[in-house]
Amino acid sequence: MSTTLADWFATPPGRYLLAREQAWFDRTVADIFGFHAIQLGLPACPFLAQSRISTRWTVDERLPGQVLADPHWLPFPENSLDLVVLPHALEFSDEPHRLLREVHRAVRPEGQLLIAGFNPFSLFGAKRYFGRAETPPWSGSFIALYRLKDWLALLGFEVTGGALDCYAPPFTQEKWLRRSAFFEKAGDRWWPIGGGVYYLRATKRVLGMRVLTPSWERNKRVLAPAPRQARECIERAETETLV
Repeated sequence: MSTTLADWFATPPGRYLLAREQAWFDRTVADIFGFHAIQLGLPACPFLAQSRISTRWTVDERLPGQVLADPHWLPFPENSLDLVVLPHALEFSDEPHRLLREVHRAVRPEGQLLIAGFNPFSLFGAKRYFGRAETPPWSGSFIALYRLKDWLALLGFEVTGGALDCYAPPFTQEKWLRRSAFFEKAGDRWWPIGGGVYYLRATKRVLGMRVLTPSWERNKRVLAPAPRQARECIERAETETLV
């Protein structure tokens, strides 16, 4: 039986990374609103758990995914999703560009996209390069952060946030991971581009789209000229009196 990325998340370095990723997703999804949200891949990891969006699905080709589908052919209408979460889906896709295009199709204008990816310019990337392992996560195609930003920009996504995380070396023993906790603060300060993983938050922008303002904002603009209208009425009344 082949090893999967979900299996690796059950190992000591996987659990360490998963805890940090879960914390970032929990903080980020909590302030995103809408009606429909999906998570592509890793259905056993509840990255949408803290989302306030009521309708949420995990999409995967196998159980325990709630929607069984090929992520390159999403069974959702165009412009129908408010939030899409991609936890390491791109580096394990044979066609990452196509996957992003399909996500762009399904996300509504101003909808949100959250991505977690392994950083090739990190200790994780070094282990992948020199280790030549054939199992996840080392078998994935790590995508450079600058390249992913270019892909998103070409599709019409605007990167609005993100972070790098997990500076500790991917040790296989928990005791060494605990002793390496100082790497997180030191790395963020002294080696900010060297995090083992990166997170990105992007918004789908549509050129020429008119953003509708709330009714109270429209009413405020309508009421704004009221003082000028009042002065005109007073001046008209004074003129009629003089005549």
